[in-house]
Amino acid sequence: MTNRVTVFGAGAWGSTMAQVLHDAGNDVLLWGRSDEVVAEINTSHTNKKYLDGHTLPAELRATSDLAQAFSHTHIYVLAIPAQQLRQMLAEWKPLVAPEAVVVSTLKGIEISTQMRMTEIIEEMWGTSKVGVITGPNLADELVLRQPAGAVAAAPTQELADFIRDLFRTPYYRTYTSTDVMGCELAGAIKSVIALSVGISIGMGFGENTQAMLITRGLNEVARLCAAHGSDPLTAAGLAGMGDLVASCGSPLSRNRTFGEVLGRTGSMEITRQQVAKTVEGVASAGAVVEIAHRVGVEVPVIESVADIVNGSLTPEAALQRLMEITTKAENFIR
Repeated sequence: MTNRVTVFGAGAWGSTMAQVLHDAGNDVLLWGRSDEVVAEINTSHTNKKYLDGHTLPAELRATSDLAQAFSHTHIYVLAIPAQQLRQMLAEWKPLVAPEAVVVSTLKGIEISTQMRMTEIIEEMWGTSKVGVITGPNLADELVLRQPAGAVAAAPTQELADFIRDLFRTPYYRTYTSTDVMGCELAGAIKSVIALSVGISIGMGFGENTQAMLITRGLNEVARLCAAHGSDPLTAAGLAGMGDLVASCGSPLSRNRTFGEVLGRTGSMEITRQQVAKTVEGVASAGAVVEIAHRVGVEVPVIESVADIVNGSLTPEAALQRLMEITTKAENFIR
């Protein structure tokens, strides 16, 4: 059965998701704000601003007309910056179909409320059919149709199965989960951990340091999941460990790249100038710390990143503080 799907967001990730959905046999319409980008996708089947050198499927259509985007279907896939989500949902609400099915591909926590993306969607649009697709998916690799895995998470197994089938292609292996909270927390927090790894690389440290930050960062993910009542083992799956490996290990990762420049220069101002892309880990770090404090979970790696990006600590001072913390017995969720 062919489903009609609209992907909102014509950046690198939205365009990549649109291609995956097309390859899965869906009738896909891609919405973007830029008339120039939309025209290029429709005429040249390229998106040079975000995916330079790649040709998108000829059948993939794009539009900048919101009414057309919403009238195409009741299945919406969101690929827009996390911190812009609430505002855009408010503007779009009159166009939303009553039977809407919404899939979030966003990885972040709203700064002002510390809410997860699906919580915002449910609040703003009043729909219960909201799920996520998440995992170790770097756009520059996935758009080349290199083998990858992901998790389709939803409140019910039925909806999770539907999202899995919506995205299933020979190269995109999608598993299911009903732990939406755990998958979203893991996806948001991994961005912060990837920043810490990038910072350590920029400071000149090697694999020992990276391994420590990744492993202890994963522990913080698991403990936060457990404290919120979700499954701590979600952190060991594709949404957690899988995403951490890709984001921390690849120079294609925006969060790691941003961290490298920050670790090398010690300056947020210079780093923002050099890395002019959306980096969710920077925006989410402080919000994740607030979430942790609410439930009494210690997150020293995440706190270190938050203090670096808000300017209260230099990378050197943050690392020194981290290394001076009294160690306890190693346990995955304690």
